[in-house]
Amino acid sequence: MNSAMNARMLTCADLGHALLAMLLARYGLTVEHVSPGAEIPGSYWGESEAGLIGHRLFVRDDTPVHSALHEACHYICMDADRRAQLHTDAGGEVIEENGVCYLQILLADEWPGVGRARMCADMDAWGYTFRLGSARAWFEQDAEDARTWLWHNGLIDQEDRPIWRVRQG
Repeated sequence: MNSAMNARMLTCADLGHALLAMLLARYGLTVEHVSPGAEIPGSYWGESEAGLIGHRLFVRDDTPVHSALHEACHYICMDADRRAQLHTDAGGEVIEENGVCYLQILLADEWPGVGRARMCADMDAWGYTFRLGSARAWFEQDAEDARTWLWHNGLIDQEDRPIWRVRQG
């Protein structure tokens, strides 16, 4: 991920931190703003990418929105034992990672100014890879396993709406 790529993606500063904080508070996550240029605590990827430590999501103004939602969705999708020990590396199996990506796209619709089309475009720009070549194609045509996993774990309803609670099992 490079800084030039960041210029094309929505950042937390573009949309404001208050809406992100309100959205994620529904899951028990606290959003902590990091000063410009400061290292982001708990960032797996470094640079401007969001970080996770416990129930805290760390972002800077230049943190891409897709990164903030992706890391938040890791918190939402992981089991309680991993969540209790969370520091930087969310871990998890492939199906959980797919669930994270799917939920990230759904939550983009809940954040005014983002939406799933923009989220998919930013995911593609960052370099997420999917079998069908794009996040949108994967979401629309190849993500039934991720959707089923989220539903089975009580994170979305049958209409693909977030249930606003973290994974219990």
